[in-house]
Amino acid sequence: MRRMGYGHHALIETLHSIQESFGYLDEDALRYVATTLRLPLSRVYGVATFYQFFRLKPKGEHHTCVICVGTACHLKGATTILEQLEQRLGIKPGGATADGKVSLLTARCLASCGLAPAVVLDGKVMGKFTADAAIAWIQKWVAHDT
Repeated sequence: MRRMGYGHHALIETLHSIQESFGYLDEDALRYVATTLRLPLSRVYGVATFYQFFRLKPKGEHHTCVICVGTACHLKGATTILEQLEQRLGIKPGGATADGKVSLLTARCLASCGLAPAVVLDGKVMGKFTADAAIAWIQKWVAHDT
């Protein structure tokens, strides 16, 4: 923030720096940024929740599963995939499993509409995914980690 002159325009870069340092953006960090940049907390929170690359909770230690919920993916069954993973993992989007091994996230769009429904598994975009395929990946991760 100091490097950017404490200007309002420093918000996104500041949030990136915090997340890079701590792994996620907690409430205390968001409040500190709002106060320091003299911005409403609602604006800081709005930016942090709008962009899919910001996390408000720690990510899973090993594996991250991002489900695209954009229009094309939604129409092709992304909601079913998400519901099955929520049930299987016992978490909601934005959370991590109790053991901290797997994170479940959603994205508004992965820009892979031709691959709908698309998911990102540990950084790899995979298309035309099904709930069964997603569960198989999770089972493979869990088996590999034990």
